[in-house]
Amino acid sequence: MKTIALLLFIAVYAIMIFRPKLRMWSALIGAGAFVLLGIVPFSSLLRTIDFNVLLMISGMMLLVSYFSLSGMPLRIADALLDCSKNLCMVIVLLSLFAGAISAFIDNVATVLMLAPVAVAVAKKLNASPIPMIISIAVSSNLQGAATLVGDTTSIMLGAYADMNFAEFFFMGGKPGMFWAVELGAAATVPVMLFLFRTFRQPVQAKERAEVKSYLPSFALAAAIVTLIAASFLENRPALTNGIICMSYALLCVAGSFVRRRGGGEWRTALKEYDWQTVLLLLSLFIVVAGITNVGIIDDIAGFFVRIGGHNLFLLYSLVVWGSVLISAFVDNIPYVSAMLPVISGVAAMMGVSPYLLYFGLLCGATLGGNLTPIGASANITGIGILRRNGFEVRTRDFMRISVPFTLTAVTAGYLFLWFVWA
Repeated sequence: MKTIALLLFIAVYAIMIFRPKLRMWSALIGAGAFVLLGIVPFSSLLRTIDFNVLLMISGMMLLVSYFSLSGMPLRIADALLDCSKNLCMVIVLLSLFAGAISAFIDNVATVLMLAPVAVAVAKKLNASPIPMIISIAVSSNLQGAATLVGDTTSIMLGAYADMNFAEFFFMGGKPGMFWAVELGAAATVPVMLFLFRTFRQPVQAKERAEVKSYLPSFALAAAIVTLIAASFLENRPALTNGIICMSYALLCVAGSFVRRRGGGEWRTALKEYDWQTVLLLLSLFIVVAGITNVGIIDDIAGFFVRIGGHNLFLLYSLVVWGSVLISAFVDNIPYVSAMLPVISGVAAMMGVSPYLLYFGLLCGATLGGNLTPIGASANITGIGILRRNGFEVRTRDFMRISVPFTLTAVTAGYLFLWFVWA
């Protein structure tokens, strides 16, 4: 059964990479095959799907739709154009802004919030939004590893290693994971300046956009603050983030009806709801659960230990770069879950502190999702937004930006962590 699961997994991902228009159908059919073959038992199907993520995405999609209809993204675009000399600087500033936000809230929420700004800028300049939205997505993934609340994998590490929020900044007198990520982010700026060096057309805001309603902006900002606050609550319900996002979305719906624009805005919001992205993510939860159930993730963890042996540098390098490669195709949540106890045991056998390997795992597994269009939920969401706006993203176009960005960021973090924590 393990061989069948592996072949099915490879087939699903191969189609998603080489036939982008069939991504949703490939994942959906693959998920159905895993269930029909009994690899993912029907009785456990609901447990394999992260409804918190799906609710959060749905709520943020509705919030962002009202946010776009309010005219606020155009106003933000005006401000962005005012402080930028050319389109290249617009992309860099958007990317850095996305990273700063994503250090504290979910990556997908960051992409959903900033994508309308990128689309508004592109329309004003008669340019393609593809490089802007890809840059927003990969920067969001990068900064998710910076703090305890920035990404699910960070939360998992904090819980397993009993780390608090401050220890991501400084731990035992040494700079922590935050500084490794920020060094990686700084290293990507020259990369982006080089990648977008030809985007030199001057920019300026000729007309000031009118904001029709400030309620969606308030709701979006309040959702961000509430998500950050909720991240500090211990033993919070699993659906917390999803409920928060849906609640603020419903606030916007109620507000639109109070202003007597409810019917038109509600229909527009539903029309813009990206059901294809939601179905794709739902299907991938099942596909990854399938290869986890048959032990493929555990086999990968065991392989790392056998190859790394008792050489700390070799093991560390394998954890970082192996995690980058694996996370380009596999959801990093089950992978990190399987690797944390393995790393803890290996570090104990070697008589070394596990934190170098913990941080290396987080660095590789979180940033590795940037390599491919289907490696992270933020990437899938960004591509879905582009598709709804009439832009199809080919795998090679995505990787032209993502590969140098990711390799640069990981290399900077990899070297920093080794010299500080080894």
